[in-house]
Amino acid sequence: MAETEAALIDYRFTLANERTFLAWMRTALGLLAGGVAVHELVRPFRHHGARTAVAMGCIVLATIVAVGAYGRWKHVQAAMERGDKLPHTVMVPILAFGIAVIAVLASIGLLLS
Repeated sequence: MAETEAALIDYRFTLANERTFLAWMRTALGLLAGGVAVHELVRPFRHHGARTAVAMGCIVLATIVAVGAYGRWKHVQAAMERGDKLPHTVMVPILAFGIAVIAVLASIGLLLS
């Protein structure tokens, strides 16, 4: 009976997991759009590679967040089905560190302009 109860997840938890996944995907899409916008619309910095570094930083971070979001969704869903504790995530520190690096690159680019 315990296996049956663990297998029957309250649909609200499944939907909450999906909403969290979609929030991570929106973040990834925002980073992707920001990277494309920086590359195409921002006036070139005096230092040739600064604009490209900021744009590629956004695009690479978007890719990491999108792939990580899928992995996180899958692991949380599996843990809920088994009735285990939810796994810890590394997504938050990765995103925070990645955005900090992009901000530093953008700041350097502006200072060198």
